[in-house]
Amino acid sequence: MARQLRLIGTSSEDGKCPTLYEDMDTGDIVVQGYTMTDPADLGRLANVLDGESAVVVPRELLTRFAPKE
Repeated sequence: MARQLRLIGTSSEDGKCPTLYEDMDTGDIVVQGYTMTDPADLGRLANVLDGESAVVVPRELLTRFAPKE
């Protein structure tokens, strides 16, 4: 079944990524951003499981639209 996503916000001014969404059923946050592809950067990540990927998101997007409190 497809997720029911609600747009939370974006720091993009021209409609491109990065963007945050909320899964309306689970409350999970879905992050849209540019995929990290540099092998050296990927090598610094820990515990990446099959099916997982890393995306780059500006801190401002998270602090503005998904604050801790």
